[in-house]
Amino acid sequence: MKIHFIGIGGIGVSALAQYYLAKGHDVSGSDLVQSEITDMLGAKGVTVAIGQKKENITPGIDLVVHSPAVPTQNPELAQAKALGIKTISYPEALGELTKEYYTIAVSGSHGKSTTTSMIALVLEQAGLDPTVIVGTKLKEFGDTNFRMGKSKYLVIEACEYDGSFLNYEPKITVVTNVDKEHLDYFKTFDNVKKTFREFIEKLPADGFLVANQDDGNMPQFGSSTFTIRQYSTTQPEATYLREHMQIPGMHNVSNGLAAIEVARILQIPDEVSLKTICEYKGSWRRFEIKESTVNNKHVTVVSDYGHHPNEVKATLVAAREKYKNKAIWCIFQPHQYQRTHYLFEDFVTLFKQISIDHVIITDIYDVAGREKQQINATVNSQKLVEAIGKKHVQYLPMSDIENFVKQEIKSGEVLIIMGAGDIYKLFDQF
Repeated sequence: MKIHFIGIGGIGVSALAQYYLAKGHDVSGSDLVQSEITDMLGAKGVTVAIGQKKENITPGIDLVVHSPAVPTQNPELAQAKALGIKTISYPEALGELTKEYYTIAVSGSHGKSTTTSMIALVLEQAGLDPTVIVGTKLKEFGDTNFRMGKSKYLVIEACEYDGSFLNYEPKITVVTNVDKEHLDYFKTFDNVKKTFREFIEKLPADGFLVANQDDGNMPQFGSSTFTIRQYSTTQPEATYLREHMQIPGMHNVSNGLAAIEVARILQIPDEVSLKTICEYKGSWRRFEIKESTVNNKHVTVVSDYGHHPNEVKATLVAAREKYKNKAIWCIFQPHQYQRTHYLFEDFVTLFKQISIDHVIITDIYDVAGREKQQINATVNSQKLVEAIGKKHVQYLPMSDIENFVKQEIKSGEVLIIMGAGDIYKLFDQF
């Protein structure tokens, strides 16, 4: 079968494209910009077009899978419909896949990628040979976001945005936490919680819910036919994980406990889970550490994907815990004007209170197809810095940051480069 993916550079879509490639299908795709992911797909044999135009869709294509972010007027999507080619969204396509496997779906406002990675590696170490679709790249998977297994097990990251995860049919559902996220879509926190409840209630009678007992926003249930298994950082394994894990922070201890609970459902011995989780060194843009020389000064550089106030806080608290006596810099790129608008006061409170020595906030990353121009005009990074009102917090445009930091940072200091946009390119420069 010949399958074309619109938005193939997306972290989820690219993993699904690799699945079909591994199954022997002829895979092509397009994206608006070239990236590490499109380069990786090209190296694997996927035909990738940069730029989207109707000429990329030919009568020989059997199926077009598109990212949920792709608008209906997209020229490739419109051409596919004009030619009578079947079109399906990424969540719908992944949903069909979940019906063919014993699916473990990891959901939650924060920690999905790390928890999915841990569960996948535990299953792999236990010999269960899972197929994995995850929202980050793992060195253990050949620096990709996909693993092809031969067993009945499928481990996926299940995103709530746009109600995507309501397409999935898991046997085990993990909920790491529920927070005020994606309010551009959900509008209210009540809607966020309601949608998580709908997702959880899709579990079959023989299914399992693995839920974070420490999270006060976890949806409540009356009578449920599926089995509920909870985990908490108060349980004895938490102390062991905190002392032995390679990646810092209590939020990662909590992610590890979720993975252990899933392993227990699958009758994987604790010694396998604990060993695997403690050896896990993290993944792409999740507290990813590199030691670097900057103007003849030794600097520890950390790349992190955190973009919600609670994610940023968890990462910076973990950094302060790990680098107790070192000066810490944070360069933060807010992600999406609407998120910054809805969570403006949360960001202000965070940066007023967090114990970090130098904070640089650069311009907001504009998410194509997801922004409302009237909001774009009301919020920006300069206003955020003014509202924070602290001397150690400043605004700089991206073009000025590298030279400024190279001049000002001292040997032995820690530089955290944080955000979900293109700020990772700055990490590569250091």
